[in-house]
Amino acid sequence: MELSPLVFVGGLLLVYAALAIVIVVVFASRSVPLSRRRPELQANHNSGLTKLTDHAVTALNQQLRGRGPGLLSRERLDSAGLKKQPGDYLLFVGAAAFVAAVIGFLLGGLVPALLLLLMAPVGLLLLLQVLVSRRRRKFAEQVPDALQMLAGGLRAGHSLLRAVDAAAEENESPMKEELSRVVNETRIGRDLGESLADVARRTANEDFASITRAIEIHREVGGDLAQVLDNVGETIRDRTQLRGQVKALSAEGRMSALVLMALPIVMFFGLTLFNPLYSKVFLTTFPGFLMIVTAVVLLAAGGFWLSRLIKPKF
Repeated sequence: MELSPLVFVGGLLLVYAALAIVIVVVFASRSVPLSRRRPELQANHNSGLTKLTDHAVTALNQQLRGRGPGLLSRERLDSAGLKKQPGDYLLFVGAAAFVAAVIGFLLGGLVPALLLLLMAPVGLLLLLQVLVSRRRRKFAEQVPDALQMLAGGLRAGHSLLRAVDAAAEENESPMKEELSRVVNETRIGRDLGESLADVARRTANEDFASITRAIEIHREVGGDLAQVLDNVGETIRDRTQLRGQVKALSAEGRMSALVLMALPIVMFFGLTLFNPLYSKVFLTTFPGFLMIVTAVVLLAAGGFWLSRLIKPKF
């Protein structure tokens, strides 16, 4: 099927419009808003695209605000370290899906466009999950050192809040961001235990949850909190050592799983490169697309199953 020049030009214009929306959503929040720098010039310098984007983000945030936790909740974006509202990310997902669909239509027609339209949001959601997992893993690595700093601050005579603040100053992100958030929330009147519990829930870290429970028990019954934190630190170090042993013993199996999962993908691209006739049935027919989707789902399920098998439970 040959495409007319008008369809090609229209597709390019739609791609440019979607890219403009993506640029506005991603990069606009990095600079200081004009309303803070020059309030009197705000109405004169906002373009139509900026106003449309702002209205769309506001409407999306209002719709998502009362729906609680979900795939694009504010808490989930905080867990990934993204300083944006859910509406910003949702608009970015929509623009990326639109660009992918237009590119798929220009390259292969309706079926690739539909597939890319479905795969682009899924890919961005998977990217969000990867960011969440990476941030939580880095946070878990910082917990023992932060606990040692906290106990040291208490032995030096600091209050609990001051010790948390000192630990935040000495650590790097994401521990620094989380502890600084605890300090700021406590200074404006929120209970320290609630703020620490939110950190444990946001990072899904059992070790930090143990620290939170120890601090809550100490606030109720009293005692030497530094000694209690030292005991908790020994337990956390033992858990970390056990995780390291499991990771080392399962390294060969995980590497074999990665090779087996990557082998079909590498073979497919190799056949496409050296003899496109072999892969033509997968790229030009609906059963071929269905087989590709099935293979991706099965590979993802197998990878998830293997990741659960090597994850220790305490």
